[in-house]
Parts: sequence; structure tokens; C-alpha cells
Amino acid sequence: EEDDDDVDLFGSDDEEEDAEHARIREERLKEYAAKKAGKTKPAAKSIVTLDVKPWDDETDMKQLEANVRAIEKDGLVWGASTLVPIGFGIKKLQINLVVEDDKISLDELQEQIQEDEDHVQSSDIAAMQKL
Repeated sequence: EEDDDDVDLFGSDDEEEDAEHARIREERLKEYAAKKAGKTKPAAKSIVTLDVKPWDDETDMKQLEANVRAIEKDGLVWGASTLVPIGFGIKKLQINLVVEDDKISLDELQEQIQEDEDHVQSSDIAAMQKL
């Protein structure tokens, strides 16, 4: 019979080898962390369809749209727009926009749009989708 008590099948015979493996693993973790830190995540964006409703059928919709588009903020991009009939000769402005979620508050944007009290009665978010 052979004596198998001396052999450690799962352990390491060499302490230096363990230290070397630990050093390599630490080095790789540092490289990975540096690589990960170097990559910037794309900003979370949303595409929004906003309905802007005028007071009446005599409201100058071109001026209303110009006033809305005049709002410029970092992280806000205005897109296509259309005038949609809602009844009694009144049309609402339906406008698309892309916002960076971290930079733009839609509530604040709507408040800013509604500050144009001569033209804007109200605004609603008709649709919203994450990009």
C-alpha cells in the first residue's frame, strides 16, 4: 500500500505560485476597472410626443410653434411637428422631441411652454418611449 496522506490534490505545493496568481488576478482586475471607467455609457434618452393646445381657433399657431421651438436646453432636440384638428376649427400642435433623461425634466419643460400664456392653454405628453 502507498501512503496518499502526503499528497494534497487540491492545494498548491508552492506558496510563490499562489502569490503570483494573486498578483496577476489583481493586475487584471485593475486593467478591467480602468477599461470600464474609460468607457462612457450613452446617455439615457427618451423620444416624446407633446400636444400643445391653443386657447382658440384664432391663436397664431406659427407663432406658438416658434415660441415652443425657441426653448433651447442642453439635452433637448426638437423634431417634426404637425397641426392636428381637434374640433371647432381649433388645431393643436403635436411636436416630437428627444430628451436626455438626466438633463431635462419634462415637467419643467411643460411649465416653460405654458409660460407663453398668450398662445398656450395647456400641454400634454401624448407618447413617450425610451431610446
